[in-house]
Amino acid sequence: MLNKIKDNIWQLYFNQFGSCVYLIKLNNKNVLIDTSTLENKEELIGNLKELDVKLPKVDMVLLTHNHWDHIQNISLFANAKIYSYDNIEKFPVKEIKVIKTPGHTQDSLSFLYDKFLFSGDTLFNNGIGRTDFPNSSLKDMKESLEKLKKIDYKILCPGHEN
Repeated sequence: MLNKIKDNIWQLYFNQFGSCVYLIKLNNKNVLIDTSTLENKEELIGNLKELDVKLPKVDMVLLTHNHWDHIQNISLFANAKIYSYDNIEKFPVKEIKVIKTPGHTQDSLSFLYDKFLFSGDTLFNNGIGRTDFPNSSLKDMKESLEKLKKIDYKILCPGHEN
């Protein structure tokens, strides 16, 4: 399912469990945030086709963290440069600010573009991400949430809608 957020930003969300995927069209590039689960593969492909984005035309994929429900469709984007916590310093798009937000996982990232905060599983519309996983930290989550409170954003784009 598609939700147009702005002229160049779409939220893709699915019938099966998995993360939301966001598409940002910026500077003639197609940037995806997360890729959801294998159960959502065909729906993801269909949504991108509906937006006239062929899989080889996805230029970059930003990963909010490395949990399975956010990364399982990475292989669809063989031509894309994948950016995660390990190589995020090399991310070349200055219009998208990278924010390290550990807590849910130690490699959690959020992204700010314009007035839109893509928060992964750190912050949801109705709460925060889980901190009961082996590599989660409630202390780090609290610090990350304090960091996000200081950011001037208008629309929250979380990793999951429910």
